[in-house]
Order: sequence, then structure tokens, then C-alpha cells
Amino acid sequence: MPLPFVYSSQDFVIDVCRRRANRPVPAKFDTTIQEGWTDRMERGLFRYRLGDLQTRIMPGLNGFVAQLNIQRGIERRKPQEILSIQQEFNAKQFNFNKINHEEIIFEMMKDNEGENERGQLHQPCKMVVLVNVSPLEFGHCLFVPDPSQCFPQVLTTFAIQVGIESVLLSSDPGFRVGFNSLGAFASVNHLHLHGYYMDHELKIESTPGKPLVPEMGFFRLLDFPGGFLFYTESEQVKKVARAICLVTDFLVEGNIAHNLFLTRGCPPMSEKDHCSRKGVRIAVWPRISCFGAKEESAFNVALCELAGHLPFKNKKDYELTTERDVIEIIQKYLLSDEELHTLEQELTRHVMDV
Repeated sequence: MPLPFVYSSQDFVIDVCRRRANRPVPAKFDTTIQEGWTDRMERGLFRYRLGDLQTRIMPGLNGFVAQLNIQRGIERRKPQEILSIQQEFNAKQFNFNKINHEEIIFEMMKDNEGENERGQLHQPCKMVVLVNVSPLEFGHCLFVPDPSQCFPQVLTTFAIQVGIESVLLSSDPGFRVGFNSLGAFASVNHLHLHGYYMDHELKIESTPGKPLVPEMGFFRLLDFPGGFLFYTESEQVKKVARAICLVTDFLVEGNIAHNLFLTRGCPPMSEKDHCSRKGVRIAVWPRISCFGAKEESAFNVALCELAGHLPFKNKKDYELTTERDVIEIIQKYLLSDEELHTLEQELTRHVMDV
């Protein structure tokens, strides 16, 4: 039986700051993931041994964080053939019911005692957390809502809510969670989110946002790459998770691929406290779908790359790629300004109508 990890909203870490002199005391959530992950690494359950990654901050306004991870490009499992954003789950293909159960670190379950019935999470009520055997960074794990339910790679309110809550359970501002839809470099059609630690500050943590439906935490990202932003602190998680799911459902129904990135961040309209990380930012990037597309030689454009974290597959590109090169590669996968403006109007109406 996997280790149970039972939590409540009382376990959320509120007082997180980006530029403290001392490293934060690890929360129980961090200790459980990091010790479990390190144990599986020592036991040889990964496809390769991940050491300290060579890292450089690219010169330029975006502060892109480049990392060299050659082995992930070579050793990771071959992605499944994806033909549609709404592709059904196929039990014959690889899925998370076929993994070695030693890869499971724990099962997350929320204790909703004291919350009213309307506020409780509905089934599935457990989130299985397992190591990603082809890690891109320290602590890289997968969050899989009740694998036996065989959900396809389409976000649910439950998955989004637990993703946000996982960030709030961590005392480390470098803990990130993300999601790739089908057609946006998801490699397995079985519902999962990624979680990992990456110590360097990213621009997405503090970049400004234009209010769209601020009472639902909904904003437009003003800086590159163009997309949308949600923000929540611990009291509004359920409401914001539902609003995010409205947006991602709209994108799925419109066959628009998308990536999400969840990280500690400051409020989008904050003019002073840019170091505060008491809330969670959820970036949503609608993008051009790629089905069976040729992969970029330097890096694929998925959840972490859009957030400014660039795992490179080879040393030459890692050393020579400039900020301008990165922008040119990412731009190929973004919607046009006109398409994004139309989508902004549609999504604003859609979220306001609820």
C-alpha cells in the first residue's frame, strides 16, 4: 500500500518570500517528496541518474533559465502518437496503471473535516504522486488523479485544485507544477500533472497582468509569451480552480492545445511587494497544436519552456542559443495577437457568465 499523505488547508504555507537570506524550513510535503524521490534514485528506479545540472541565466530582459539535460532527450520514453486534443484513453498504450508500483511516493488525500458539503472535493478523492523516471530537475514527479479511473489528458477541477494546493503545501518558492495538453507535448494520454523543484527565479512569478475578471482571479499576461493568468491565495482555491477549468474546457471544446504552469508568485496588480510569494500564479498558454510534429533540436516548447525554464538536449545549443533565438522558437507555437485578442473576449464572457 502506498504511503498516505493526508492534508488540510491548515497545512498551507502562507508566509513564503522570494529573497530571504536563509533557505525556508522544508514543509512536511517537501520532505516527503524529496526523501521519497531521492530514495527511488538511490534504488535505481530511474532511467538515468540526475546530478547537478549545468545552468546559466541567459542575458536579456526575460531572464531565461537554461539547463543542460542531455540524458532526458536520449533516455525518456518515446511519446505516444497523439492525433487529437480530445483523444480517448487507450488501455493498450502505456499508462500509469502499468508502472512499477515502487515508483509511487505517496497518495494525497485531503481531510475536508470542518468544511461545508458544497466546498468538499468530489470523487476522485485521491491523487497518486510518483517519480518521473526521466526527470528534468530535482524532485520531478507526476500527480495522477486516481489512475484506475483512466482519465484522458484533459484537466478536471479536482486535478487543478490539488495542483494549486500542492504549491501551497510547499514552503519552497522553487516548487513548480505544470500541465501539457494533448497537442502541446503531452507524451502520455492519461491524466497527469508534473511537479518539480527549480531554484532560480522566473519572470512569470512577478510579471504584471491586465484584469479581465479579477473577482475570479482572471488576468491577461502582458509580457511575452502571450497568454492568460490566474492568481489565488489559500482562501479562494476552489473558486479559482473552477474558473480555470471553465477556461481549459473551453479550449478543449475549441480544439486549442494549451500548457499550464503553477508557481508561487506575487499578486498580478501588486505595485510594491514583488518579493511576496504567499499566493499561487497559474499561467495558461493557448498555443498552436503539434501532432506528430518534428521536435525542435534545442528544446521542445511545453510547460516549463513557456515559463522561461529551458532544458536543453545538447551542449552546443545550450551554450550558443541567445534570448532572441529562444523567442523565435517559442513564437512559432503561439497564437497570433489577433487570435489571442478574440480568445480573450470569448473567455472573459465565458468566465463572467458563471
